[in-house]
Amino acid sequence: MRTRRPVGADEALVRSLFDEHGKAMLAYATRLTNDRAAAEDIVQEALVRAWRNPDVLVNGKGSVRGWLLTVVRNIVTDRVRARNARPAEVAESPTTGPVERDHADRVVDSMVVLDVLGRLSVEHREVLEQVYLQGRSVDETAKELGIPAGTVKSRSHYALRALRQMFPERRLGMEGAA
Repeated sequence: MRTRRPVGADEALVRSLFDEHGKAMLAYATRLTNDRAAAEDIVQEALVRAWRNPDVLVNGKGSVRGWLLTVVRNIVTDRVRARNARPAEVAESPTTGPVERDHADRVVDSMVVLDVLGRLSVEHREVLEQVYLQGRSVDETAKELGIPAGTVKSRSHYALRALRQMFPERRLGMEGAA
């Protein structure tokens, strides 16, 4: 069982460790990380570990500086391993675009869209297929379907309105299934 030491003694221990070994610890951590700010954090963490385990420092086995530098190296190693264990973070930017969604999500979305499209009238579905799936302009769609351009605009407007009305219904149905 560990005996409780006075708070002032703990503070004095950490202060003396830092005064005597802080520069060497910081230099070593900076050399290992090539990052002064990270090195300062590592030294601080090493001193906290020393504060939590004061018995290790006075047991007479090896040098205190050797123990502290070993702790610094272990902290650096742990941080590198932790960083390598998780996937790299990818920032979304205008040049990189959004992170790809799961394939299963795309399949479900396609199934929902096909189901809802199947519930539209043939005329509305044909216009949406020409404009949005085939990428045709209003005039090209009108020529392809043999209808006036105004009719293409009108049908696409009413088809999209019908889709908007169907999608909230589909989302509620999907949430209940989960």
